[in-house]
Amino acid sequence: MRDLPYADPGIPDTRSRARFLTWLARAQWRTLLVGGFFGVVWMVSQALIPWGIGHGIDGIVADDSSSTARWAALVAGLGVLQALAGVMRHRASVANWLYSAFRVIQLVSRHTARGGPAVPKSMSTGEVVATVSSDSMHIGHMMEVVPRFVGALVSYVVVALIVLNTSTSIGLMVLIGVPLLVVSMGPLIRPLQERQRRQREALGDLTALGADTVAGLRVLRGIGGEKVFIRRYAERSETVRAAGVRLAGTQALLDAVLVLLPGVFLVLLTWVGARLVLRGDIEPGALVALYGYAFFLLMPVRTAGEMAFAATRAVVAARRVLAVLAVEREVPDDATDTPSAPPGVLVDDATGLRVEPGSLTMLVADEPGFTAALADRLGRLVPGNGVRLGDVPLDRLTVDEVRRRIVVSDPEPTLFTGSLRGGLDPYGRHDDTQLTAAMRAASAGDVLETLREGLDATVEERGRSLSGGQRQRVALARVLVREPEVLVLVEPTSAVDAHTEAAIAGRLRDARAGRTTVVVTASPLMLAKADTVVWFDDGELVATGSHDQLMSTTPAYRRTVTREEDPE
Repeated sequence: MRDLPYADPGIPDTRSRARFLTWLARAQWRTLLVGGFFGVVWMVSQALIPWGIGHGIDGIVADDSSSTARWAALVAGLGVLQALAGVMRHRASVANWLYSAFRVIQLVSRHTARGGPAVPKSMSTGEVVATVSSDSMHIGHMMEVVPRFVGALVSYVVVALIVLNTSTSIGLMVLIGVPLLVVSMGPLIRPLQERQRRQREALGDLTALGADTVAGLRVLRGIGGEKVFIRRYAERSETVRAAGVRLAGTQALLDAVLVLLPGVFLVLLTWVGARLVLRGDIEPGALVALYGYAFFLLMPVRTAGEMAFAATRAVVAARRVLAVLAVEREVPDDATDTPSAPPGVLVDDATGLRVEPGSLTMLVADEPGFTAALADRLGRLVPGNGVRLGDVPLDRLTVDEVRRRIVVSDPEPTLFTGSLRGGLDPYGRHDDTQLTAAMRAASAGDVLETLREGLDATVEERGRSLSGGQRQRVALARVLVREPEVLVLVEPTSAVDAHTEAAIAGRLRDARAGRTTVVVTASPLMLAKADTVVWFDDGELVATGSHDQLMSTTPAYRRTVTREEDPE
């Protein structure tokens, strides 16, 4: 079995649900082929057992012990072959399930990560989670059934040929009757698919509600909203339960049909066979074999029904997956054949901002939202850029290169579940000394001291076990570890006290010496350490200089930084 997850899940065919599922199957055709081979051997060996038993009975009737022994040995061999092939078929089937499910999970995760804010703007977190946790498993289930379905088809043909050779009338019953059984289940498939869709949507809404509530749990507790949430969650749960009951009813009807129709077919086949024995058209052993064939055919028919059910769920799941994959990233990656830009001045043409290489530049504005938007533009996080790195516009560079060279850290960064070490260095490229140095530079040494296991301590989802200031400092350490060519920080000290802020200001300057750093802030403690401070008033670049210079020459800057009231 290959290693999971995939190094590269590939580029899916998203033109339709059928094309997407076909692409998945082609991506793991070797495993499907192996599973199909063992599925055929497994089912055909079972199909041949009644044939061997029938000939053995004929040997007993004819008092031919040597013939009976040979057929008994053949039946035993078929049993052993069936058992061995069954083990290999099951292994291949599970592998098919895992390979397709993991591929879907990786595709959705990769697209969500690369899409940035586009995906959460288009659908809730719960919908994406449900797609990863549920829809991927439904698609995997279909791939798991495929080897058994192939075996069912081949074994059906083998049994039909044997039965036709035994009796044309019974052979025709098998050839016509079994397909009719499968076709008769068709009217149940469409309502089953519709009820699956409704149940899936209700479950997605419930998951979204739970995920969104967890994200705002502190706010809910602060305003006493627990009872409102419990009531809404109970209502949504009842909707999911009702949809599940309706789906279960349709599924139960399909299961009942899968038992009833093959049973009726078995009775008819046995009755016709018995009449042929009485007329002397076939031997008694052939009748026993016919009964065995009829009983065996229940398995291919049920497998066909399971395949129809699994394929229906997979088609519904594929629609959800394609809905996520259809969300386009806000910043297109349409750069082609553009050479990498050498290190140089970072220029914003819209405002005239120039950030010199290796400098510590801080941006201040009368409206904080303006500089925050400017930071997004400098990191090419929004479309319609207008920013140049040296002489090369950022929108002519690939997004991957921009993300590698320019890192933007917002004031509310997200921390993920896992070890502190993994959160700071997801790719394991730095040693403990470097990670500890980054934590010290971010004045997060106290975080290490309070965690018993240090860098190996577990950080809970969104860093809930840490205070707001600790989360902010850990996030600062995370970007410092990367040592990007250009680092853009948006209000990196908004959640810390003045003493810690002063320490961060000095250590940040030392940690980023020789590399370009842009900080959006209005904190005097931070601004005092800047090489250059740029002041924007009403969206216009008004003044540039040191903090002390702007404090003495630009009243509007001074009022913003010191939070003085605007004189009447």
